[in-house]
Amino acid sequence: MGKHKVEISQERCLMCGGCISVCPKDTIEMREGYAFVIKEKCIGCDICVKACPVEAIHEVVV
Repeated sequence: MGKHKVEISQERCLMCGGCISVCPKDTIEMREGYAFVIKEKCIGCDICVKACPVEAIHEVVV
């Protein structure tokens, strides 16, 4: 896996927590009311991208 990581658009995020519940590496957490990706832990599996109902999560090439 992983020539990419993910980023979350704070403007689009509904803070529903769907991405947090599906992440196999506990890479996403809520901080000060925003979903935040710990990029060092992200394996680029895209499970969170597919789980987001508003497409607030997108891939970023690293």
